[in-house]
Amino acid sequence: MSSPVKRARRPSGGRDALLETAVGEFIDRGYDATSMEDLSRAAGITKSSFYHHFAGKEALLRAALERAVDGLFGVLDLPEARTGSPADRLRVIVAAQVGVLMAELPYVTLLLRVRGNTETERWALERRRAFDAAVRALVRDAVDAGEVRSDVDPALAARLLSGTINSIVEWYRPGRPGTATLPEDVVRAAFSGIVPAP
Repeated sequence: MSSPVKRARRPSGGRDALLETAVGEFIDRGYDATSMEDLSRAAGITKSSFYHHFAGKEALLRAALERAVDGLFGVLDLPEARTGSPADRLRVIVAAQVGVLMAELPYVTLLLRVRGNTETERWALERRRAFDAAVRALVRDAVDAGEVRSDVDPALAARLLSGTINSIVEWYRPGRPGTATLPEDVVRAAFSGIVPAP
């Protein structure tokens, strides 16, 4: 079944254009099922031209996943994510994480679909676990500070936040009406709920 994340076919070009083409093919076909022949055909160049920019298929995968991972960890390094109350920092991180997903949709989609079949995929999964652990620790700090309900397990709360954010890749499309304020909307729904307070 074809993925809803489609990349426009682009003319041959530099490294970034080739990487974008490769990510689209990896999402549509699956990384394992995509050959260098498939990639060169999609990019409209020869295999040797592709190898001029990337050492091979796994180098393409690594570059794509690094882009997604760097975006996520950049969220944790934001000044607003490092100071203030745990709940305020968590709100900043959730909004910024949604922003990264929106800006880097195909790259984050690919990150969420890796299964650990290669060394690069295992590296990406380990980085995802490290990011999730940082969010989980912050949720625990917010519970300890009385800013998040104490009757909800911090690990469960962190998983629910992660699941909510990650599910956005399945339906978000750039330019779709109503998504301009998506980061703020997700924060509001996650922290205030969707039912009015009595």
